[in-house]
Amino acid sequence: MQAQDLIRHLRIPELDDLRQYVRSLPTNTLMGMGAFAAITTYWLATRPKALKPPCDLHMQSVEVQGSRYARRSILQHGDTYMTYYYKDAQTMYEFFLRGLRVSNNGPCLGSRKPGKPYKWLLYKEVADRAEFAGSALLHRGHSQTGDKYIGIFAQNRPEWTISELACYTYSLVAVPLYDTLGTEAISYIIDKATISTVICDIPDKARLILDCVSGRKHSITTIVIMGNFDRELTAQAQQKGIEVLSLKELEDSNSLRELMYNFFFLFFSTGSPKGAMLTHGNVVSNCSAFIKITEGLLKPSPQDVLISFLPLAHMFERVVEGVLLVHGARIGYFQGDIRFHTTAELLHSPSELLHIL
Repeated sequence: MQAQDLIRHLRIPELDDLRQYVRSLPTNTLMGMGAFAAITTYWLATRPKALKPPCDLHMQSVEVQGSRYARRSILQHGDTYMTYYYKDAQTMYEFFLRGLRVSNNGPCLGSRKPGKPYKWLLYKEVADRAEFAGSALLHRGHSQTGDKYIGIFAQNRPEWTISELACYTYSLVAVPLYDTLGTEAISYIIDKATISTVICDIPDKARLILDCVSGRKHSITTIVIMGNFDRELTAQAQQKGIEVLSLKELEDSNSLRELMYNFFFLFFSTGSPKGAMLTHGNVVSNCSAFIKITEGLLKPSPQDVLISFLPLAHMFERVVEGVLLVHGARIGYFQGDIRFHTTAELLHSPSELLHIL
């Protein structure tokens, strides 16, 4: 008896009963239901379609003939290693020059303050500033064959990319520093690479560098700060035999695929950071592989904008920026606080937001 009552209670209502129920609903409720149905139908009809994979995801590689266990991408024709995608972009410096050309000297790097619109540097402006800074580094004793490692200790901003471009304009090597593991890791990297010049974004990071070298023998001779700083910091540095100057002062003081692009330190869960030496050929090949995989699906252009907020001290973001720059696109940097990111997205109207999930 209880089962019959339950079935009777759960039975589907008759059509006439349903009509009567609907008629009894208030007009505003019916209008809301209709609007919801219309919005749902529109979303289903216009929602973005999933990207079609460039190959069968169950067979993305094939074995290289004559080798054991080695495999190559199925997208590559033949077993030849892909070293570049564009013939005129075989180093990261040439990546930038190609971007300058295809963008017709369009907007390149942008930043903004809270509540303010983005201010953009043109490709030629970025190239000039990098050339001025790089030539100043040469004048201060850096060279490809000698003191070639330049530390960059900063959050994402246009000056980060300008500093890096300054390095490979004159065959110097950028060494990213980051403080996630504290001063011990920073000290280790400075000593391991024998870094004499560190470019910082803010005075606090310059002070952190001073703390790292305090009371011991070190290689640091110069700290360059991207923003403003006070005389007290200058005095503290002078006591340790270190000169402090601004990036603007550095700019105002006036080879190739196998050259080293970057001395990149990898952090593991235990032990000291491990240095990985990357050539321009390594990074160009990586960027070219991304362009190859996404050709037909994603073709960056000078109209595209990248919001840069992943740490530039990591190679992932550097590769992404390389892919955008070689196509003449622009890069807008976040304000230093991820909580402002949604606002930045709306103001940028980016065509693609690349990030790690």
